[in-house]
Amino acid sequence: MAEPYLPTLITADPEAGFQLAIKMSRLGVKFTQPSAEIRAKLRPIYEESADSLIWSSQVVATNFQTVAQANNFWR
Repeated sequence: MAEPYLPTLITADPEAGFQLAIKMSRLGVKFTQPSAEIRAKLRPIYEESADSLIWSSQVVATNFQTVAQANNFWR
């Protein structure tokens, strides 16, 4: 059986939670577009687009909110 790629949303602190949010966001892209070749081909299109970068930041922020809630906002 393959090792789980996301075994828990519980993290030690907000910094680890933010890193987890980034990982979740990257996995979302990878699952949406499984071809590494196509992802590499598309990167030049969005890496210089302010709108695309803002949108990707929004995805990370949404994932961070999910992780923070799972951790009871690191009481």
